Amino acid sequence: MNEEDFKVIATNRKARHDFNLEEMIEAGIVLQGSEIKSVRAGKVSLREAYVRVDGREAWLVNAHIATYDPASKMNHEPRRPRKLLLHKREILRLFDKVRQRGYTIVPTRMYLKNGRAKVEIALARGKKQYDKRRDLAKREAAREMERTLARKGRQ
Repeated sequence: MNEEDFKVIATNRKARHDFNLEEMIEAGIVLQGSEIKSVRAGKVSLREAYVRVDGREAWLVNAHIATYDPASKMNHEPRRPRKLLLHKREILRLFDKVRQRGYTIVPTRMYLKNGRAKVEIALARGKKQYDKRRDLAKREAAREMERTLARKGRQ
């Protein structure tokens, strides 16, 4: 894929901290005119967003796409639910997984691909507090090891 065909607009770094991401899926997103202008300007936040599946359709809920000032009174609601474009069998498979205990669907990033807005969603299972602490300790130990190796390399 060419570099100009793929431009990341927003990432949800909190998702990797709070969830074990198991399966990634690319989904199109239905946007209004003023929304795509804000997306192209990079005014998007996925921090509190999640995906709701109702059996037939998938919706991106609570994603914040800032209003586009030049649109004046034709603007959009910043946190409105937005329909995701997925194949029917993908929606049904996700619906079955979400009905299982502990699974949820979270958006991990939004990007432009060939001029169209896409959302990468992940089937995820929530982490417990002790899992988060263990992951943090692993990262800290790896950083400390890197620092030690870098110091020894300089000597």
